[in-house]
Amino acid sequence: MELSFLLWLATLLPPAQAEPLCLATTVYLEARNQSELGQRAVAEVALRRRDSGVWGGDVCQVVKAPKQFAPSLLPPSTRLKNVKAWEKAVAVAFAAQKEWNRPRGERREVVPGASHFAAMDIANPAWAHYPQVATIDDHTFFRVNRLRPREDAAGERH
Repeated sequence: MELSFLLWLATLLPPAQAEPLCLATTVYLEARNQSELGQRAVAEVALRRRDSGVWGGDVCQVVKAPKQFAPSLLPPSTRLKNVKAWEKAVAVAFAAQKEWNRPRGERREVVPGASHFAAMDIANPAWAHYPQVATIDDHTFFRVNRLRPREDAAGERH
């Protein structure tokens, strides 16, 4: 599968079906060689960002925001070749969304408060001086922004 095909497909689907597809694509591209815990942490950062509304109102907008996640950084012709890793990323995406849909006080968060992550052996982001939340496998997770869920017109938090 090509990245461009997956992102195009997501534009055709209703958000409830598009979000896990975009999340799985991001988990695959960012963390396919990581443990399940590391993959869940990557998914959690994307879901936390979605809830804040800062990078977009749904997961697909968040992961395609310029220079934020692999779907916006890699060429559209990038091929997702590892079928086993894709299947694992899909399972992780659905499990992460299920966990994230629980009330905030009942969630089992992997990287509480993390808004960013980086593979520090290959990247040196300008925000690396912010508080570290955790290091899982090759990724270090940071609390760069104190993200709060946005409120809708009825005053409900998302």
